[in-house]
Order: sequence, then C-alpha cells, then structure tokens
Amino acid sequence: MPDSNKSISPLRLRMVEDMTLRKLSPKTQPGYIRSVVKLTRFLGRSPHTATAEDLRLFQLHLAETGVSGTTINATITGLKFLFEVTLDSPELLKNMSPVRIPRKLPTVLSAEEVSRFLESITNPRDKAALSVAYGSGLRASEITHLSVNDIDSDRMIIHINRGKGDKDRYALLSPELQKILRQWWRTAHAKGKMLKGGWLFPAKDLVNPMGVRQLNHACHAAAKSAGLDKQVSMHTLRHSFATHLLEQNVDIRVIQELLGHKKLNTTALYTQVATATLRDVKSPLDALKKKPPKR
Repeated sequence: MPDSNKSISPLRLRMVEDMTLRKLSPKTQPGYIRSVVKLTRFLGRSPHTATAEDLRLFQLHLAETGVSGTTINATITGLKFLFEVTLDSPELLKNMSPVRIPRKLPTVLSAEEVSRFLESITNPRDKAALSVAYGSGLRASEITHLSVNDIDSDRMIIHINRGKGDKDRYALLSPELQKILRQWWRTAHAKGKMLKGGWLFPAKDLVNPMGVRQLNHACHAAAKSAGLDKQVSMHTLRHSFATHLLEQNVDIRVIQELLGHKKLNTTALYTQVATATLRDVKSPLDALKKKPPKR
C-alpha cells in the first residue's frame, strides 16, 4: 500500500503534527495550511527560507491585489502558527501586522420579517433547520452537525458538540422549536429520510449531514420567497435571535453563553441594533424640569 505522506513536504507534515498536538480543530487546520500555500506560491520556494522582508512584501502583495482585510488577517494567523510554533522563528513576523477592520452593525430582521421568512419555506427539513437558526441562535455548521440525540426534550436544551473553538455548550430549546423538530422527526421517519439516532438534518444518502452550502442556499431562497429586501444570511438569523432576546431584557451574559461567544464585547455589539430597547430609554433631556420663568 503506497505511503500517503510521500507527496507531503516534511515542513507541511511537521506543521500538521504541531496542529494535531495542540488539538486545533479540523475546521481550523485547512485554513492554516492554505495560508502557507499562498506564501509558498508568492515566494516560489519553501517558506522556511523566508525573511522578515519577504513576509512584509507578501502582506503588501495581498493588500495591493484587493484581498479583503478579513482574509489578510486569517492568512497572518496561519503564518503566525507556522513561524512561531513549527519553525520557532517568531522574529520573522515583526513586519506583519493585522489589518484594522471597521466593525459594521449586523443585519437584523424584525419579528414580522422572521415570521414571513419561516412561513415561506415549504421543505420540511429546511424549515426545521432554519427554525433552529432563529430559535436557538446556532451557527450554520452547528445546525448541520446536530444529531437526533443532541435534542434533550427532558431538560429543553440542545447539546452542541464541538462548536466554534472546539467547545461543547448547551443551546435553548423552546417549546415551539421542540414542536417543529418533533414534526420534522415524524415526517422524516415516515418517509425514510432519517436514520434512528442519526443526523437530525441528513443529506440524501442519510449517512452524511446536509452541507452548510445547502443550508445557505435554503436560507437565501426563503428570503427571496418571503420578499425581504434585506441581505439575509444564516448569520442574520443568529443576529436576530440575539437582538430579540436583548430587547426582551435577557441578561447579556446569558446571551453570550447561548451564542457561544468567547468575549462579552462580541455579544455587546447587539446592544447597538436592539432598537426596541433604545425606544424604551428616556433621554436626560426629557427628565429636565423646566425652571419657572424669572419675574
């Protein structure tokens, strides 16, 4: 049997081993490898020969060719691992610096728009999956990798296995969402579209979960069918979940836990789009007592 590692360079193999030792998630590792591949193509030689000036010129090349700030920062993160961990040469990164990205307010749907969105979906699986996105605030990849056993109807929670950052957490299972999921479970089993104890939202072969791209497509189709004039994505449903909870005066730390945010300031962004909360705030101008006119 041929050795599958023969076509992999020793440097790449070492980097993969280093990532495995540090338990980087399977979602993170390919991104780091892509960063190194980009640098290798730019240099035309192995990245272990790179100088600090080479790395500066590489970042300049990315900026000049129109690569987004987000992609540049992700590339730098991958290279930091290579040079700090695998090559033990952190000094070579001295001329690379992350790009400051202006933070945009997230798009949020109103409750009425969410209702129109969900009511427009005719496919039972898609409707259940997108209901989870809004009803529990899960990320697209977290939804597609839910198994039937992750739904705990006794404790009314959803167990997220290895979410972002490779961390487990619990999400909200509301009575209405429980009802929607039970209906989907019955429909799927009656039509042979789900294996016992298998994926909650399986692909056609039932063995694999539905793909994130497929879920995104269903989301865009629903937004179009509902006649929404906003750019709606899977993250829009997650944003709407968080914002609507905030408008219900749910503690922001609770929302942080439900969303799986590592930092509170990430969750705090939603305070800027919770318009119902803003409407309830009284300006100090309104509280001023008018002084009686001078006689």
